[in-house]
Amino acid sequence: MSRKIVCLPGDGIGPEVLEGARTVLEAADKRFGLGLSFENHDFGGIAIDKHGDPFPEGTRAACEGADAVLLGAVGGPQWEGGEVRPEQGLLALRKTLGTFANLRPITLFEGLEHLSPLKEDRAAGIDLLIVRELTGGIYFGKRKEGETHATDECAYSAEEVERVARIAFKAAQGRSGRLTSVDKANVLASSRLWRRVVVRMQAEEFPDVTLDHMLVDAMAMKLIEAPAWFDVILTENMFGDILSDEASVLAGSIGLAPSASLGDGVGIYEPIHGSAPDIAGQGKANPLGMILSAAMMLRHSLDAADAADGIEAAVQAHLASGARTADLGGTAGTGETAEAVAERLGS
Repeated sequence: MSRKIVCLPGDGIGPEVLEGARTVLEAADKRFGLGLSFENHDFGGIAIDKHGDPFPEGTRAACEGADAVLLGAVGGPQWEGGEVRPEQGLLALRKTLGTFANLRPITLFEGLEHLSPLKEDRAAGIDLLIVRELTGGIYFGKRKEGETHATDECAYSAEEVERVARIAFKAAQGRSGRLTSVDKANVLASSRLWRRVVVRMQAEEFPDVTLDHMLVDAMAMKLIEAPAWFDVILTENMFGDILSDEASVLAGSIGLAPSASLGDGVGIYEPIHGSAPDIAGQGKANPLGMILSAAMMLRHSLDAADAADGIEAAVQAHLASGARTADLGGTAGTGETAEAVAERLGS
């Protein structure tokens, strides 16, 4: 059985890190017999240059027909301020594929504690998952903008909360069984709806999951005070955007952080770092965030948990060996790092 992976290399370091992930996936395919096939398509800034559209129709059709989508990175200074921007392609991609939940695991690998901005004893043991609602809330609400007054509406329906909460509850069941739901229920009506829905779901569908609630301002503080306490964190779009960026630095480098955007259909998998145009084409980028995103793809979209576990173990072993890319204080290159992980996976 062939499983079609659509690859969107994008801009900046995107093509380099995606090529690294493909190297590791090919090793996983050889070891686990996954039947993977790969197609590259234009997306982002490069697609604007070639087609006048960051998400051309050919790319759209390929993504809709894929088993999963791997995305490198988009954007760069040459497209800033333009009428058509690479980031518009991201919104269109998510809308087309109906991805409403963004999963961002934050793991501090053993031996990298000194790279966290926190003291080592506070950073040790960080292993959490943020589940962020991706298509609702203030980013997608009605808005009015004038010279002296502006309004952004934050709106959620019970159905929107239910579908993302269900993903978070199920994730908690597969981990240590704890879910922290983050809101601002003391102030916002949309947050009070959010909390009521989550409480009802826990009682009716997930009584085996321990649920607690935290206001978003307190959560921003607790992520720094006691990050290792958290397991799965569920929150709405804007809060999740802010908290996941805060949490991303705890593991020592944003280059290590993967993500998955999931819904009812095709999933999108990408590292959370940007296109880093200042180092593009130099072979300095850390491919591990992209490689770990590929592992998430195997687990969530291709039902290949053994292969995902294998990739994650190979990454951990690679880091434990002392090999480091520049963002981690070393000199290893992008391709060299990917080849080393692939070799460990195949051994």
